Amino acid sequence: MQKVYTISKKLYFKTLIHFLLILFSFNLANAQNLPVGFGPGEQEMMPAYLQSREATGFTTPPNFPVRTAAEWEEEQALLITWTSYTSVLKEIVRNAVSQCIVLITCSDSNSVKSYLTSNNVPLTNVRFIKKDFDSVWIRDYAGNSVYRNDVDSLILVDWIYNRPRPDDDAMAQYHAQYFNIPFYQTLNSPYDLVNTGGNFMSDGFGNAFAENLILDDNPGKTTAQIDSIIKWFMGIKRYSKLTNLPYDGIHHIDMHMKMLNEETLLVGQFPSGISDGPQIEANLLYILNNFNSMFGTPYKIIRIPMCPSTSGGYPGSAYGNAYYRTYTNSVFVNKTLLVPTYYEEFDTTALRIYREALPGYNVIGINCNSTISASGAIHCITHSIGVYDPLLISHQNLANTTSSSPYPVNARIQHRSGIQSAKVYYRTDTLQPYQFVTMTLTNASLNTWTGYIPGQTGQKDVYYYIEANSNSGKIQKRPMPAPAGYFKFNVNVLTGQESLRQEFIFNNIFPNPASAITCVPITFETTTHGRLEIFNSLGQQVQMIHEGVFEKGNRNFFFDASEFSSGVYNVVLTTEKGTDVQKVIVR
Repeated sequence: MQKVYTISKKLYFKTLIHFLLILFSFNLANAQNLPVGFGPGEQEMMPAYLQSREATGFTTPPNFPVRTAAEWEEEQALLITWTSYTSVLKEIVRNAVSQCIVLITCSDSNSVKSYLTSNNVPLTNVRFIKKDFDSVWIRDYAGNSVYRNDVDSLILVDWIYNRPRPDDDAMAQYHAQYFNIPFYQTLNSPYDLVNTGGNFMSDGFGNAFAENLILDDNPGKTTAQIDSIIKWFMGIKRYSKLTNLPYDGIHHIDMHMKMLNEETLLVGQFPSGISDGPQIEANLLYILNNFNSMFGTPYKIIRIPMCPSTSGGYPGSAYGNAYYRTYTNSVFVNKTLLVPTYYEEFDTTALRIYREALPGYNVIGINCNSTISASGAIHCITHSIGVYDPLLISHQNLANTTSSSPYPVNARIQHRSGIQSAKVYYRTDTLQPYQFVTMTLTNASLNTWTGYIPGQTGQKDVYYYIEANSNSGKIQKRPMPAPAGYFKFNVNVLTGQESLRQEFIFNNIFPNPASAITCVPITFETTTHGRLEIFNSLGQQVQMIHEGVFEKGNRNFFFDASEFSSGVYNVVLTTEKGTDVQKVIVR
């Protein structure tokens, strides 16, 4: 009797996809590296690829509350795949090994060790796993660090990779095995979800941003269904989606935006009307008009220029058709921040912006002209694994004030063993040592701890940071690089009759110099009436920002500096009690 051999549907598709990939790889060999986007023929392979995926972990949502970690939280490992752009990868390793383990997936660890050693890169904290892979773009296919009950234990959540690269897509399970982390996959219906790490940005507290690529990659699902899956597996309660940029061919949000903390967005900026500039500005206005930070306040916006080519070109044929040179494609590695660089004349400005926004961090530039031609930079070729034992501290930077009363510092502080003690360290002179005050638990249900910085008089900056000690003995600071890193606010206390007339504080306008959406933050001690205007250097009004009632409290007003000619402008606040003026430079 003739034997009859059968093959499962999954195995059939898996065999087919591997056969197609062999053909694809043969055609690609010695021609180019796989790009972040689709390579030649890959888009046609997607249907068979999606049918070929097989589960290796849990495919139903966790049955406990989960929280996706933010990128600035503590990491135990940085992940890279050693295949192409080795000159960039070695610099990533060089600057990350002092901060955490660097886990390298490769085909030959001895050759990697030899290359690193010959380039004076220490192998301390470098680890290797030998597995098959398809590409270098590990941000898009590695898993995401997610915590049970905020801080209890670590799991890894993996989406279906939106490229037909099965070896890449399998990588997350090997990371989970290496670190002994429970592994969850959005693989099987109705929980199947295709996604890519470059198009995901989270604040660590249930809010995330993406471009509409997430909708394009899941045409069979409604927005509500996608939101439900991301909520069940990752604890994301607000999944904000932005219009795809026309000239960013991969539609990954990390190419033009980055969260620096829970309330600050770093946003790429093109010259007015150029390339993706108009859509970025429209997306930014959409965010500011529709979404607040986790603290219930408008996001703080920091602009960083998009880098042109040496010829002055930008993405899009009408603008020189240059590569998408972005500075937002950076990565946190605990107390270090690695930033892509291209040309010194532009890099200097970008690195200064990062260092001013993140004092105390070791901000390192790495030349990425080689990788950007394939539509990716440092964030694209790295991923991370969070620590097993996080001590979570979240705090909103205190606003500038005119008060001489003590300043309450509130922070959400959590550890699975509980918090034994917490302190606020502060000083008003960077040449003097920090002093500290003890924090107390003021809201157990919200894990809120409060300490009071003593009231100050006159005009001065107050620098401070928070330190917490868990019952198990773990110590953590926020910002993480403290005491070199710090939060800061300004005190401006008037005396005598001047203080009686003071009813508001005109906080520093940012960014300044300005060239696009600009924030005018004002703190009102009482509800009052008045107007907020912009005048040019000739004393002519160019815009009425607001006229009427100003409600008590911290308020943010906005104007679009791209509508103005370059020059110096006066932003004037006039109320029933007086007038105050700030200058802003428009570039």
